[in-house]
Amino acid sequence: MTTEKIDNISVTTKANVYFDGKCVSHGLTFADGTQKSVGVILPATLTFNTGAPEIMECVGGACEYKLAGSDSWVKSSEGEKFSVPGNAKFDIRVAEGFAAYHYICHFG
Repeated sequence: MTTEKIDNISVTTKANVYFDGKCVSHGLTFADGTQKSVGVILPATLTFNTGAPEIMECVGGACEYKLAGSDSWVKSSEGEKFSVPGNAKFDIRVAEGFAAYHYICHFG
């Protein structure tokens, strides 16, 4: 099931803008200190580095991703998630002409 709404959070109002505006996100902090981010990736191919393990949840659009050490691109569409290990790199791409990839990044 796709997450459509998140209640009882604190939102960082200034956006994190990466890759010349191809990725824009906002940080969320829950009452228990848990942190997540919500954002959008516009058509592009980008490489991210993780600190902590992450789960990327697609809440709109679609992307393809490739984890470090893999040669295969895997599609992730609305309602789907994929996991990325901590201290790793991964590639993500959104094809030109396709809707932006809207996501929630779950840390830890």
